[in-house]
Amino acid sequence: MPNRSDLRSETSDGSMQEGIPLHLVTNVYDIKGDDNSCIPFSGAKVDVWEANSQGAYSGVAEDGTKGKNFLRGYQIADDNGTVRFTTIYPGWYEGRAIHIHIKVRSQEGLQNPFEWTSQFYLDNSMNAEVHKQPPYSNHGSVDMTNEEDGIYPGSSTDGLVQTNAGEHLMLNLTKYLLGGYIGVFNIGVNSTQTE
Repeated sequence: MPNRSDLRSETSDGSMQEGIPLHLVTNVYDIKGDDNSCIPFSGAKVDVWEANSQGAYSGVAEDGTKGKNFLRGYQIADDNGTVRFTTIYPGWYEGRAIHIHIKVRSQEGLQNPFEWTSQFYLDNSMNAEVHKQPPYSNHGSVDMTNEEDGIYPGSSTDGLVQTNAGEHLMLNLTKYLLGGYIGVFNIGVNSTQTE
C-alpha cells in the first residue's frame, strides 16, 4: 500500500475512483498503565482499504484489479495519534455488509510488533441513501444490512464483547455542506499486547 492521504487515485495510471467523497479521521490511542490512560499512539502505521462504488477491491485477481492500488493506503499517525484519509463512500459486494478495513501497527523492526485489524461499519439507512445515487446505483441496491452480515453480530476477537461487536465499530458520519461525509473514529489499543 502506498503512503498517502488521498486514496482515490490509481497510482499506475492516475485514474480516479468515482463516488461520494468521504473524509476519514482516525485517532489512535495506546492504553497504558494501571489506570488505563489513553495516550496518543504517535508513529502508529494505519492502513485503510475498501471496495469501490461497484464493490471491487484493488489488488484482487478475481476482480480484475491485480497490481492496482486504488482505495488503499497507509499513513503514520502524527503526535496526536491522528491520521486523515480522503476516500469515497464504499460500495457493497455480495455476502458482506458495507465496511472499510483498517489495520493499526507499531513501527516495523520491533522485536514484538503490535498489530490490530478490524473494520468500520456504516449506518444501514445511509448506505441505502448513498446507493440510490450514481455511480453506486449502477451496481444496484445494497443486498445486506449490518445485522445480516456474518461478522457484525459476532463477538470481538479478544472476547471482551460477546455479541454484536459491530455496533462498537460504527463509523460516526456527518454530512458536510459541499457534499460528501466526514467520518471520525477513535481507536484504543494496548500496543504491548502482541497476540
